[in-house]
Amino acid sequence: MVRRIVQLLITIIGGALGYRFGSTLFLFLDPYLNMGGTAIGSYIGAAFGAILFFLFSAWLADHILRAVRWGEEALLKLPITDILFGAMGLIIGLIVAFLLFLPLSYIPLSVVGDFLPIVLSCVLGYMGFQVGIHKRDELISVFSIGKLSKHKKEELANKAKSGDYKILDTSVIIDGRIADICKTGFIEGALVIPQFVLEELQHIADSSDVLKRNRGRRGLDILNRIQKELKVKVIIEERDFEDIQEVDSKLVRLAKVTSGKVVTNDFNLNKVCELQGVPVLNINDLANAVKPVVLPGEEMNVQLIKDGKEHGQGVAYLDDGTMIVVEGGRDYIGSHIDVLVTSVLQTSAGRMIFAKPKMLEKAQ
Repeated sequence: MVRRIVQLLITIIGGALGYRFGSTLFLFLDPYLNMGGTAIGSYIGAAFGAILFFLFSAWLADHILRAVRWGEEALLKLPITDILFGAMGLIIGLIVAFLLFLPLSYIPLSVVGDFLPIVLSCVLGYMGFQVGIHKRDELISVFSIGKLSKHKKEELANKAKSGDYKILDTSVIIDGRIADICKTGFIEGALVIPQFVLEELQHIADSSDVLKRNRGRRGLDILNRIQKELKVKVIIEERDFEDIQEVDSKLVRLAKVTSGKVVTNDFNLNKVCELQGVPVLNINDLANAVKPVVLPGEEMNVQLIKDGKEHGQGVAYLDDGTMIVVEGGRDYIGSHIDVLVTSVLQTSAGRMIFAKPKMLEKAQ
């Protein structure tokens, strides 16, 4: 039924075009064909145009309906807020195009008068639609803040200053230490888990690679533990930024919109957040900060477990993973011995402690 209606409209358009330009065409051809005037040229042109467009209407209708279905599917996939703000942007763009055309209409060029309104309307309408969609979140925040009372504005500002929202990225969820930190009560405010992070975790959990699949499933288990066992507020953020492809860039944008802090252990994301002025909490920095301070001359009891790189060295580890290199400790591998700290080296990979057996110190 719809196809028939489209064919009828195409035929009517063809007839209207034939009626509009039929007399002109007959007037142009009359000196060559001696057609005897153009009194009925418009009607003949209308009939010819209608017949011609009717012959092509079946082919045109298929393409038009295909384009309409594609546009309908694209609109149905968009959230209602995107459609509303896109429509607002389109209307504003068309209004701007109309206002710009008013002074340009005085230019004495027929081409400008015929085609410039169409070009301006298409370009500015499209730009307004795109701006309305892509700046939706910023517009919503502006409108919502404008409607708040003075008290609520101060409350919102205080929340933003305190970093109430902690936005988790994929790496820190898979790492799992965030759950233990939340259990201790050192994390205040709500944990925000964006929907696009959940989708990335699901893709990792569905990977054909065994290691990736196990990491993804571990991340999902950690989220379930945080949500069900811990007394911390968890927010699943449905907001997405379809104009951005990278998950890290989406996290940065979300942190800017919500005035939250990004929680991560990704070195590159940490640097990007710092460059863009977004507050970031790095789990690795926290782990390094809470490691026990060891000074040269202190004693400790360690178990040597393997050889060191240099001759005669033995290697031990503290509970937090800090490596202890014991000079002359190779002969004590597998044993617990008392050692004296000689120096501490802080590297980008962590902290290394150098020591020597206490019994050798006494012998000297």
